[in-house]
Amino acid sequence: MQWVFWISAAVIAYTYVGYLCVLRLRLLWQARPVLRGTQTPPVSVVMVVRNEEAVLEAKLQNLMTLDYPLHQIIVVSDGSTDRTDAILHEHAGDSRLHVLCKQISEGKAAGLNDALPLAEGEIVVFTDARQTVEPAAIRLLVENFSDPEVGCVSGELMLGDPSEGENGQGLGLYWRIEKMVREMESASGSVMGATGALYAARRELLTEVPPGTLLDDVYLPMQVVRQGKRVIFDGRARAWDRANLGMEREFARKVRTLSGNYQLVQLAPWLLRRENPARFEFISHKLLRLVCPFALAAMLMASFLLPQPIYRLALMAQLLLYAMSLLAAWSVAIGPLRRVADAALTFVILNAAALVAFSNFVTGRKAAWTR
Repeated sequence: MQWVFWISAAVIAYTYVGYLCVLRLRLLWQARPVLRGTQTPPVSVVMVVRNEEAVLEAKLQNLMTLDYPLHQIIVVSDGSTDRTDAILHEHAGDSRLHVLCKQISEGKAAGLNDALPLAEGEIVVFTDARQTVEPAAIRLLVENFSDPEVGCVSGELMLGDPSEGENGQGLGLYWRIEKMVREMESASGSVMGATGALYAARRELLTEVPPGTLLDDVYLPMQVVRQGKRVIFDGRARAWDRANLGMEREFARKVRTLSGNYQLVQLAPWLLRRENPARFEFISHKLLRLVCPFALAAMLMASFLLPQPIYRLALMAQLLLYAMSLLAAWSVAIGPLRRVADAALTFVILNAAALVAFSNFVTGRKAAWTR
């Protein structure tokens, strides 16, 4: 039983801390700086929307006033039933806007496959309807393509209000840790995916997305890596989103993301073979997070069964973690304790979402693309 405890603890420690340390060490001896330039190649923006009447007008205004001469803005309406199509048609006078309104919803992957053949720009920028893109963001993304080794560039998703700064609690803390991982992966190699709210890629490297793909923002960048180009992260190019969309909605989003990781292995088994130049990073960053809930359960069981003081102490620490998460869920924690409790709740939510994702994988239940 002792080996169950220590193997489980090692898996958890490596996933959340050890991989960061490995990246940090690699960065010391294998830094790969990006050669940036100031050219302005033609850019096509692609966005797939469904029932986004509440935010679409603001998003279109946001895109049309960016500090970059956009060649195209391609918007696919995926079977919208609200005023989304009407809002798009109201902007038909802008020659840059290309609209495709589909009567039947086929999902985001199908929408992307409809949009990409229409893209004429050398660079294709992907974004979502809800987030606000900063004025200089696309220009900053494009600067990185002066480096011939770069095939895809991910921007940064900021959680909070642009006027007040980023939120550091709850899932905001998770995003801070995730950004650290992405920054170090980028600085020494390639990032395992992109921020769906804002990323760009060379058009000639983009491939068709398999129908029903949940994580197009991982699938497409990994195809870029497969073709021998780098996927990098540029924290200067930012898009803003609300920090808290509600626990239920955030949980559903994480379930979808983690379910998408299972799906990726089915859609692209080459990710686990030698032909994937970033196989080590993909397993460390994406797949081990799917294992952690089982490691946590095994460690808790082993701590309960083993009588030695060190395991008693480990049991108390684990129970305290889960108790803190309950305090945050019930909004009981206050003051400095609140930040710690929020972090504990985030940790529990992420691992609970991974369990639901595993259930989806085993039962064949699909996590659909939602707004």
